[in-house]
Amino acid sequence: MEQGPIGVFDSGYGGLTVLKEFVRQLPAYDYLYLGDNARAPYGGRSFETVYHYTLECVKHLFDKGCPLVILACNTASAKALRTIQQNDLPRLHPDRRVLGVIRPTSEVVGQYTLTREVGVLGTVGTVVSESYPIEIAKFYPDVRVFQQACPLWVPLVESGEAEGEGTDFFVRKYLDQLMEQSRNIDTLLLGCTHYPLLVDKIRKQVPEHMRIISQGDIVARSLADYLERHPSMEERCSRGGTLKFYTTDAAGSFERLAGIFFDRALKASHLDVGV
Repeated sequence: MEQGPIGVFDSGYGGLTVLKEFVRQLPAYDYLYLGDNARAPYGGRSFETVYHYTLECVKHLFDKGCPLVILACNTASAKALRTIQQNDLPRLHPDRRVLGVIRPTSEVVGQYTLTREVGVLGTVGTVVSESYPIEIAKFYPDVRVFQQACPLWVPLVESGEAEGEGTDFFVRKYLDQLMEQSRNIDTLLLGCTHYPLLVDKIRKQVPEHMRIISQGDIVARSLADYLERHPSMEERCSRGGTLKFYTTDAAGSFERLAGIFFDRALKASHLDVGV
């Protein structure tokens, strides 16, 4: 059976925080990362646009031999994953699989909260989709979910201002808006893979007892569990410990910022998706 790398897709850089955990926890596999930086950010785009862009990039990953693709992007997982799984895969690639980051996180979030009140911080698209309240309710119907869109966080991170003093204002602004919804929230879910780069600033603005959940570790453990439960798919994932990076934007621009998310320098290639 033909083998290939595990594909990891994100609208830009955030998925690199997830890939970093894949490499740490599952280093034997080959990975191929694609960032749609030329059309990022996805957070404020319509469902139809996000679906179209995501499907286009997933097809490119399939063309490069990936039997399994992880949408390491909350907005794409919220707005495109279900349609791709239910409509496109059975018709185009019934032997391939596409997974997201929302369900794995929703499966465990209830284990962290004592007050049974959870705050979700995400892009406008993720919040409007209601994906987290819907998914969390399936596993923890007693947990109340409060959401807050943080539309300026991704642009700040991607402009290299994650450590800037001006960013503190917008971190505090959105956290205050979330906490105004309920003072009993004791768990914060970072529902965007960019947000781990702001975790130190977030930590300074919330009570010491509050738990902050990033997705990388959770999604990596979920992937390991998936591969164990699906040996036929696991056999199709090549093992060589290689990493390849592609971007729909200029490779040099991608490389300069990507290292911040991936914690090490990397080399990327440009992939034309008809932008």
